[in-house]
Amino acid sequence: MKGWNGRILRINLSERKVRTQNIDSEVLLKFIGGRGLAAKILWDELEPGVDPLSPYNKLIIAAGPLTGIVGPSTGKLVVAAKSPLTGGYGDGNIGTMASVHLRKAGYDAIIIEGTSRKPVYIYIEDEAVDIISAEGLWGRDTFETERLLKEIHGKDVGVLLIGPAGENRVRYATIISQEGRSGGRPGLGAVMGSKKLKAIIIRGTKDIPVHDKAELVKTAAQAYSDIKKAPQYDFWMRQGTMATIEWSNENSVLPTTNFREGVFDYYRLIDGYSMEAAKITQRGCPNCNMTCGNVVIDAEGDLSELDYENVAMLGSNIGLGHLGKVAVLNKLADKLGLDTISLGNVLGFAMEASEKKLIDERIEWGDYKKARELVLDIAYRRGIGDLLAEGTKRIAEKIGGNSIEWAMQVKGLEVSAYDCHAAPAMALAYGTSPIGAHHKDAWVISWEVRTGRFDYTREKVEKVIELQRIRGGIFETLVACRLPWIELGLKLEYYMKLFKHATGVSMTLQDYYTIADRVYSLIRAFWVREYKEQWSRKMDYPPMRWFKEPLTKGPLKGAKLDLDKYDQMLSWYYEIRGWDERGIPRKSTLEKLGLNDVAKTLEKYVKLSQ
Repeated sequence: MKGWNGRILRINLSERKVRTQNIDSEVLLKFIGGRGLAAKILWDELEPGVDPLSPYNKLIIAAGPLTGIVGPSTGKLVVAAKSPLTGGYGDGNIGTMASVHLRKAGYDAIIIEGTSRKPVYIYIEDEAVDIISAEGLWGRDTFETERLLKEIHGKDVGVLLIGPAGENRVRYATIISQEGRSGGRPGLGAVMGSKKLKAIIIRGTKDIPVHDKAELVKTAAQAYSDIKKAPQYDFWMRQGTMATIEWSNENSVLPTTNFREGVFDYYRLIDGYSMEAAKITQRGCPNCNMTCGNVVIDAEGDLSELDYENVAMLGSNIGLGHLGKVAVLNKLADKLGLDTISLGNVLGFAMEASEKKLIDERIEWGDYKKARELVLDIAYRRGIGDLLAEGTKRIAEKIGGNSIEWAMQVKGLEVSAYDCHAAPAMALAYGTSPIGAHHKDAWVISWEVRTGRFDYTREKVEKVIELQRIRGGIFETLVACRLPWIELGLKLEYYMKLFKHATGVSMTLQDYYTIADRVYSLIRAFWVREYKEQWSRKMDYPPMRWFKEPLTKGPLKGAKLDLDKYDQMLSWYYEIRGWDERGIPRKSTLEKLGLNDVAKTLEKYVKLSQ
């Protein structure tokens, strides 16, 4: 088939062996690529109960049939593994030249298994693969390491790498590329670190095989044109996701002081207009004409690339109303290889734990100097940083004091930057995200604010699933960035046309939805296989703070979620997905989705409903 390379590169670091294998065309049609292919590989190849930081975990780097081809924001790939943070399925999406080079090198995915005895990096150039000593790079930050590697291998290569946080197995360490592109929130940088793998460098020199290049180029050109014609394009190019700070504060969803509140008194000091005043350039992913990376000069005179999530989590969530200082913390996180969302959660949690005297350290809200120290301590696991490197769920289990109720996480993954005291649909999106609390799969809160915030309706559940099918299904398997669609209204039909021109395969929207449902049920099966009888519907509950502690300020003062009504939404969610009241896919659902083998395996661990 065209559109896919149809090959996987398998690298065993323990044995220092490299081989390629073909991918069955039926697998590609059923799972497409990216998240779908990664989930399929992890389900097939991982033994249940494997320690995520052991040689037996596998790191998957997976592209899709749109990755790297001409088309809007197609410079994306998915990284996946069993998560050290959650113990379940973990993945992330990263924009990087490595995605383009992976496809041009002739592969759709890389599987990295085993563990090297000493630090190494991998250099891939088409069929040639070398495992090279990285002892001189181990301990260096991501920015310095990438510069050194490009001095050796050329500035045009694609690079995926980790910093000290990944080396020290911080459970929310990420994989970094291009001095600030970051992916793999559930600790995939720690998986690389556990394998003593500092970096992966890829150079591809081949053409990506496509079915109809002329039509592909024509469709892509029209899509690029439509993006630039969008009414909000100019403002997007000015502020990108940073405009969300003002919107979130106006709608009482801006995370403030560890998600106690949804409004921040000093939001103007960290909003999109403050960013514009400090902005000096923009950066984006490959094949993108709506770049979202806004680069500012930070409080230490360095350059830092900002977006909404890192500014909200390292700003309002820790009580820090100074954009330049927020930018320093963000830059430091990128250099060390830390996820900024989980980091902001952990810092906010530590500040609240200090306030409640559950830890000995004195960490005040908005204390920039102390926050900066803690970022370094976390990455190097020094002092209290060793505990904070474990993530909020594990910290709460250690310090007690009912802190698990205000550990802002689901399944161990920290909540991203939307407060849900008055947003039940968004709370459901967090609760049912396939990797733990993340907005990527169903950013339903904008729709919810427009259509009614306080209802607990079946319509809201249907909307969450619709968005999961599109955002977490279509975009994560093709693989392409969702921002042209969600932010500037690029029609979904473009992606279907690009897929057809790339592969020669025609699919309807319902076909894509079925594939998305297949992937979501497979990932849920992975979670259940790991947790076995410990699994329950409570795994899909958002943080208890949103149910028990109402907002105390802002226009929605007094608002909180209703647990009984949330539970009803969760039951509707399971019903629509064909899962039982425990949140486990029914045997009939798995069989309907062509996952008969998954059903047979899962029955060894839990009793399946019909």
